[in-house]
Amino acid sequence: MKYLIYLLSLMILPAQAAPELNIGALYEYLDGGRSTALKRIYNGGDSTAFVKVMVAELVYAADGTVTEVAMDGQPSDQRSLVASPARLIVPANGMQQVRLLFRGERNKERYYRLRFIPVLPEVNDGFGLTSEEAEQYDASLKAGVNILAGYGAVVFVRPAQPQYATEVVHEPKRFVIPNKGNSTIVLDHFNDCDLNGNDCAPPTKHHVRPTKSLEFERKPGRNYRFVLEEGTQQRSFDFNG
Repeated sequence: MKYLIYLLSLMILPAQAAPELNIGALYEYLDGGRSTALKRIYNGGDSTAFVKVMVAELVYAADGTVTEVAMDGQPSDQRSLVASPARLIVPANGMQQVRLLFRGERNKERYYRLRFIPVLPEVNDGFGLTSEEAEQYDASLKAGVNILAGYGAVVFVRPAQPQYATEVVHEPKRFVIPNKGNSTIVLDHFNDCDLNGNDCAPPTKHHVRPTKSLEFERKPGRNYRFVLEEGTQQRSFDFNG
């Protein structure tokens, strides 16, 4: 009760008050020996955030198209990835944790999308507020409700026995990086600059799923650098076009 009173006291704020979520990393990886992870959700705004957590599996077809299969509508014992709790109350300038638990088959790599959606709470929606408390919060956010925005992250659940077989293929006009393993590889801190380290394109991060490949143009006078991540192992590459 004291905690609820504390949260409600945070609702009495100026009209422009609004929550500002930060979900940290946009990608989470469950390696072969891990089935759980903790994700921290921060609220840097000046109003309490009421957040729904939604989970969907990303199922890729042979042609690369993806279908989202919501976990929320399935019986609890059939959900391969569970986020707990599914409702968060994050105080202004505070933090809450979400525990991820995978309990499905790991004969192949699997992918999930997490959505953290700030909402205006209603009665009987899992946040435990009365109608009067919900109305009070609604009134405190009338000017800022339009800027409530959801945030998403992707979870990679690696196979029970991940295997990696990655090489960089040098061709006359391009570089090709095929993923011949059974788990996603990551090209992080990908930099494309001139030979003096100037005139750089914005650094990027690439994920290459099993059986897929990444290719990019090989330009004379350019230098390419990146870190190849194969699970917990890293290799650095640095070569010229």
